[in-house]
Amino acid sequence: MLDSKRMAIILAAGKGKRMKSKLYKVLHPVCGKPMVGHVLDAVQQVHCERSVVVVGHGAEAVQAYLGDRAEYALQSEQLGTGHAIQQAESLLGTEKGTTIIICGDTPLVTPETLENIIANHESQGAAVTILTASMTDPTGYGRIIRGADGSVQKIVEQKEGTPEELAVQEINTGTYCFDNSKLFQALSQITNDNAQQEYYLTDCITILREQGEMVAAYETFDLAESIGVNDRLALSEAEGFMRARLAKKHMLNGVTIIDPSATYIGADVVIGSDTVLYPGTVLNGATVIGEDCIIGPNTEIENSTIGNGSTVRQSILSGAEVGAEGNIGPFAYLRPGTKLSDQVKVGDFVELKNVTVGQGSKIPHLSYVGDAVVGSGVNIGCGAITANYDGLNKAVTEIGNNVFIGSNSNLIAPVRIGDGAYVVAGSTITEDVEANDMAIARQRQENKSGYAEKIRAKAKAIHDKKE
Repeated sequence: MLDSKRMAIILAAGKGKRMKSKLYKVLHPVCGKPMVGHVLDAVQQVHCERSVVVVGHGAEAVQAYLGDRAEYALQSEQLGTGHAIQQAESLLGTEKGTTIIICGDTPLVTPETLENIIANHESQGAAVTILTASMTDPTGYGRIIRGADGSVQKIVEQKEGTPEELAVQEINTGTYCFDNSKLFQALSQITNDNAQQEYYLTDCITILREQGEMVAAYETFDLAESIGVNDRLALSEAEGFMRARLAKKHMLNGVTIIDPSATYIGADVVIGSDTVLYPGTVLNGATVIGEDCIIGPNTEIENSTIGNGSTVRQSILSGAEVGAEGNIGPFAYLRPGTKLSDQVKVGDFVELKNVTVGQGSKIPHLSYVGDAVVGSGVNIGCGAITANYDGLNKAVTEIGNNVFIGSNSNLIAPVRIGDGAYVVAGSTITEDVEANDMAIARQRQENKSGYAEKIRAKAKAIHDKKE
């Protein structure tokens, strides 16, 4: 049971000019997820009952991505961090409890750290608690000046500090916990009487301190959590930290990653124990890998599910489901809508799309199967395809259980092949094949004795005439 109501305000209104991008800054992904998504996940994992995202530039795009996971306040003019928080007053101004204020471009802040700062804040009865970090070179950051009792006396900006103050290595990360009532009471008193003519959230800290309120600080020992992404260099740095963090988590959970520096794992990927990831593996989106799998090398899997004990090598899967003990690749392409039952083999240069394949079936090589239902125990030979598109419409091919489809067969949809049927190699099937029938749909072979010599003589005569 939480001691008090928890809320969050996520600042996501800045344009992010230094990103030099058409994509709104907080929507730039880190390990496959937009930065603001990481931040919202973190605050919701610490049980914030209300999460308000302050939007401005790119507001519609941010709202389209986050949807109804958050409430929104619009900062139509960017007049400073204090002004941004003021836009949330109509939503949160009368609430009692603790409010986290965090920037939408700080994707590396963890729920554990947020939980710790809240606990520190509430145990001390502070009006505000600042999340801090220590840096060897804190140049450019606001310094935290503490009193003898450990409370924060003030935050000194780079251009205003004395040599002694600027020697302090503890910096303000820009993440705070506030008593919500005291936050909005202080916000009502801030002004824009400064060089930038902006309303600063940090002025609230000065106001609360002058009112005799406790201003506390909680230091994170993971410097990466202090990273705010303002340009592509910082984005790359955040990506590197996040990749290392995710790889460590999976390895500690029993996953073998042969070369973490050459393996990419998205933020929402789930991987079972005793699975092995080889170099060049890229796992993204809502991908779930089971236990005892072998993935890679050079394999890309997105929004897909891989069952226990399956192997996927040098292949691409997008929106696909692979059952247990499957064997995929090398060089297979499983497109959206592909659903494979257990023990299915899909070999080299096979493309599947919107197809269901039953248990134990094999599509070993050089085939295309799309818009089809394939039963169990089926063997589809080399070069066989389902012709599912007539230029205007898609049609379905149905293949029953224990069917044999010979090499270089064309199944012209819509068509149904019954259980146990046999399609002879090289056939073009345009009509249904009943159960246990054998279908032959090719012209009977005819050999013309000595005719090859006549063809060569005719070709030579044409060549000589041109000379």
